[in-house]
Amino acid sequence: MWPIAQPLSTERLELEPLTVDHAPEMVDVLADPSLYEFTGGEPPSEAELVARYLRQAKGESPDGRQGWLNWIVRRREDGEAVGSVQATLRRPDLAELAWVIGNRAQGYGFSTEATAAVIGWLGDNGVVEFEAHIHPQHAASQAVATRLGFSPTDSLKAGELRWELRTRCHN
Repeated sequence: MWPIAQPLSTERLELEPLTVDHAPEMVDVLADPSLYEFTGGEPPSEAELVARYLRQAKGESPDGRQGWLNWIVRRREDGEAVGSVQATLRRPDLAELAWVIGNRAQGYGFSTEATAAVIGWLGDNGVVEFEAHIHPQHAASQAVATRLGFSPTDSLKAGELRWELRTRCHN
């Protein structure tokens, strides 16, 4: 029922569908505690990432009610993993997006470029509504959402503001 993540390419990035084999290199990408300032949590261990990626790589929630699509983001120039993009499909036409780029690779527009590629691919697969939940003080993620065409709403979920993007009108 849910689409299966496919490799995606942009001008500067390669997005690989997530596998458990990505865990060792992603430990370093996700190691800086400041990445969790607005989202909570702490840097994961390799064992924690292996367990998480085993669940996520299945492509759907255990009950099958959500599609889980995840990509590792790599720079094309050197192949280094710099972050990830996640899409949770709650309906075939609605995806919640989340992105994270490691601190060393921030400030180059990689979040916007990678997430735009995911939005385009999902759009080709029938998704027309997108949302992201962003902490009200997380200016960098708000800037990414704005560049992608998202608009903030008044809806809060677990202290995060819901942002929405509709790529075409629903009938």
